[in-house]
Amino acid sequence: MTLIEEIRSKLAVLEPVQLDIRDDSALHAGHAGSNGGSHFTLTISSSQFCGKSHIIRHRHVYQALGNLIPGRIHALSIKAFATDEPCPVTIA
Repeated sequence: MTLIEEIRSKLAVLEPVQLDIRDDSALHAGHAGSNGGSHFTLTISSSQFCGKSHIIRHRHVYQALGNLIPGRIHALSIKAFATDEPCPVTIA
C-alpha cells in the first residue's frame, strides 16, 4: 500500500464526499529538518465538519491520520470543508 493509499484509508472514517491528496515532496527536497517524511496538500469535504471550526476540522484529520504524523508525513497543508458550505476548490 502506498502512503497516499494509506492516507485515503485512514481518512475514510471521516466519510469524505470529496478528497484530494497531492504529494508535494519533490518541491521540498533537501528541506532542513525534513527527516525524510513526505509533504502533502489535502483537500477534504465531509458532513462531519458541519458546524465545526477550522481548528476542530484539522484536529479530526490529524486524529484520523494517527501515527503517520510526524514520521512518514513531515508536513500537511489541510483545506477542510463542510458539505453544507461551498467548496471553492475543484477536486478532481
